[in-house]
Formats: sequence, C-alpha cells, structure tokens
Amino acid sequence: MEPINGLGPAGRRRWHKRVAWLMQRFPWSGLLVQRGYRLRQPRVTIGAVGVLLDGAGEQVFLVEHVLHAEYPWGLPGGWIGRGENPAQAVEREFREETGLHVRALRPLLIECTPQLRAHLDTVFLCVLDGEPQTARLSHELLSCRWTPLDALPPLVPFHRKAIRAAQRDLARCGAVEEAAEQVQGGGL
Repeated sequence: MEPINGLGPAGRRRWHKRVAWLMQRFPWSGLLVQRGYRLRQPRVTIGAVGVLLDGAGEQVFLVEHVLHAEYPWGLPGGWIGRGENPAQAVEREFREETGLHVRALRPLLIECTPQLRAHLDTVFLCVLDGEPQTARLSHELLSCRWTPLDALPPLVPFHRKAIRAAQRDLARCGAVEEAAEQVQGGGL
C-alpha cells in the first residue's frame, strides 16, 4: 500500500489520534471545523409547495400567480427560509399567500429542479387546520379556486406531478380527512 500524502497507515493513525486529542481538549474546535467544512459545501436553495385537496380528494386548491407568465396557475408555495423546516415553510407560505391556515401532513415528493442550478423542490400533502376559512390573497396572487382534478389548467410539470403524487397517496391512505386522522393518531 502506498502512503497517502507521505503518511503510511501508522502515520495516519498518529495524525488521527492528535486530532482526536485536540478535539477532546478544545471541544469548540469541532465547531470551527464544521463551519469551515460547510463553507466549502455547495449552496442549495429549496422550494416548498403544498397540495391542498378538498375533503373528498376530488378538487385541488390552485392559485394564480402574478409573476408566472407561462403557467400562471399553480400550487401555493415558496422558498424555504434559512433554518426553516420544510413543512413549516409550506404552512407559512399558505398563510402569507392565501390567509389559509393549513397543516402539512407529510412530504410527497422531492426533486432536483433542472431549470435552476442547485435547487430542490419539495411537496407536502396539506389539510385545512381548523374550521372552514376564507382565502385572503397577497399581492403575489391574482386569484384562487378549487379545481376538479380532471379539469386542471396548464401547470408547471412539477406541480402536475405533485398533484398526481397526492392522488396516489390518497388512493393508498383513503380520503383526506382519514389521512389527517391517521397522522394525528400516529398511524402513518
């Protein structure tokens, strides 16, 4: 076996023992190493959208975005903030964009976005949180509507894929209310 960086196996073990001793003696040095390592890692942005289906799972809640010219209709969502949990980001985006309080039940889909370098998109199945609510649209949206699943407008391919994933999930788990009850009861 050839030495790596001029060190044979015995030399590497000695080097590892020295590093371990330093980490034990100065625990804060581990944080410095982690931060230095993270500076060298690729930066990734993450988007989060939610699929909100009606109680029967026959209609999906869609919004018309101001800034999306080619496919104005789509799912509510946005980018995850620094240190934010993806499920919390979906719930926040729903609240900010539509005024609706939802609960993100579970992730349905995670994909790399081919159009954006170093970007992931996540999708969560959502349910309304609490009593029936009225939407109040933000400045980012023109309108919203419940749309039958068999009459969807042109959508970004990822949103169409997300809706299909929600349909498959509900076919496996049952109606939206049943899925929410299973999550609350720890069944899923």
